[in-house]
Amino acid sequence: MEGMSVEVPDPNELLRLQPTVRYDDRNDQGRGGIRHLSTVLPAISAAIGCPMPTPIHADPGLAREQLGLPEASSAVIVLVDGLGFWNLAMRRGHAPYLRSLLDDSACSRPISTCYPSTTVAAMSTFGTGTCPGLTAMTGYTQLNVQTDAICQLIQFKDAPEPQELQRQPTIFERLTAGGVRVTSSGLPKFASSPLTQAAFRGADYISNVLPRDRVLAAAKAARTPGLTYLYIRDADKTGHNYGWDSDRWIGAFERIDAQLGLLSRSVPKGTLIVITADHGMISTDPAQRIDIAQEPVLARGVRTVGGEPRALMLYLEPGQSADEVASRWRERLGDSALVRTREEAVADGVYGQVEPRVLPMIGDVLVSAAGRTTIVDSRIQTDKATRLPSVHGSQTSAEMDIPLLIDVA
Repeated sequence: MEGMSVEVPDPNELLRLQPTVRYDDRNDQGRGGIRHLSTVLPAISAAIGCPMPTPIHADPGLAREQLGLPEASSAVIVLVDGLGFWNLAMRRGHAPYLRSLLDDSACSRPISTCYPSTTVAAMSTFGTGTCPGLTAMTGYTQLNVQTDAICQLIQFKDAPEPQELQRQPTIFERLTAGGVRVTSSGLPKFASSPLTQAAFRGADYISNVLPRDRVLAAAKAARTPGLTYLYIRDADKTGHNYGWDSDRWIGAFERIDAQLGLLSRSVPKGTLIVITADHGMISTDPAQRIDIAQEPVLARGVRTVGGEPRALMLYLEPGQSADEVASRWRERLGDSALVRTREEAVADGVYGQVEPRVLPMIGDVLVSAAGRTTIVDSRIQTDKATRLPSVHGSQTSAEMDIPLLIDVA
């Protein structure tokens, strides 16, 4: 396989808002299409001989070919939470195993995640092979239309039941129904978590506390033909707490690389290994922090706020005009954010296909931050939550571009 060096763009370029990513199967070298997180599991299903088309991706075989996945009887898919393509590329010197894959021309350019570029939306997009407009998981927090209050979708706090909210069948449960072995290796606390039920139901879950044991459990499972899923959360967790460019993050990154190297050495010969992520991360700038609570021009007409500091959803007071509120926010924020009404965002394909039941869950006005801007509301968020050193969620390359690294043991 041909070697290729990844050239990292100017950091400011990575923080500019990018055009909306598309969900269709056209592969025109642009953003999205087949080169999208939603395509990864359908493509792997074709690679292991049990193709699973979805409402978004009708031809898993084409996806497999376009993404460059070889056929294999056993595959391991690894999702590294928070490890964006450019986070990886800029710290590649600390990761000999990942660097060896990144240098392969087949892995040297990113694929795209969904919008918002955040865990709950991306995990359900990944797990179902669809999009947030179908999974009904449109942000870290969103409106629970049953209670008319904001719910949180990591722990499903004040949210509907996972399978009531997220009704799309997962790739895992469809493969299992087709007689394919599907194994998930992860932390005990995630075995039956609401997010697992929503995005990854259907797998045989193997729990282990220690990272090494989770890796070796995945490698053991791969001895039997089928699909194995391994989730690694440390890049995201460390990035939020200390910053993705901190020494602590680099240490976590080095340990992740070691775990993945161990996986590659431990799986049976011929096993397909695919490594991806749900989103990237950016470093925040306290000087670019905007607090709605201190901005009457922004607070006026807004009943409550969902989403997160890089991807807000504004739910308006009755009788308020979304166009008027959006215009006022555009005037205040200028180039710091892209402001769209729900109708504009849906028409632009931001959430992919959107079921009618999902529409009221999406904010009346959507705000996507550019640069290092964060937009918070100290009336409803903790001080720590409004001052995280690294975040994600918006429509920049730094947040939307994710790796697709391919290895065959």
